Amino acid sequence: MERNEMEQTGFRLKGWHVLAGFVGAFGVIIAVNLTLAVNAVKTFPGLEVKNSYVASQHFDDDRAAQEALGWTVWADAKEDMVHLAITDRAGEPVRVKDLHAVVGRATQVKDDVEPVFAFNGEVYEAPLHLGDGNWNIRMTAVAEDGTVFRQRVVLHVER
Repeated sequence: MERNEMEQTGFRLKGWHVLAGFVGAFGVIIAVNLTLAVNAVKTFPGLEVKNSYVASQHFDDDRAAQEALGWTVWADAKEDMVHLAITDRAGEPVRVKDLHAVVGRATQVKDDVEPVFAFNGEVYEAPLHLGDGNWNIRMTAVAEDGTVFRQRVVLHVER
């Protein structure tokens, strides 16, 4: 500003104006970062196991037993039904002693549901309406011999 303009408006940029601008700008940046960090922690699904050291002691044995079953798992969702197919090495359907599954998004737990799957002779199915996008089925099945089979199955839903 020229001196005449400054005299007409009466405004003079002083040190506290500059300080207030910097404090305000950095205050907004810090507030946004804190908000994002708090929301990230609140929506994180959490730990897979309570004690990773204890889980690691049995990991190789559990994996070998699971691989010895020779099971393949596949999932799809059609017409408000979720299908979970478990097949053996020969491609035949497997009927398990017990099946537990949690269906949810990979990034948060608020949409998690635990549908009750029923075996129809070929696949396990459960009535469940899923929105578009990527879903995870975190399943635990127990074989007839007692072997525990755990797997996360990615399910992409597109209508």
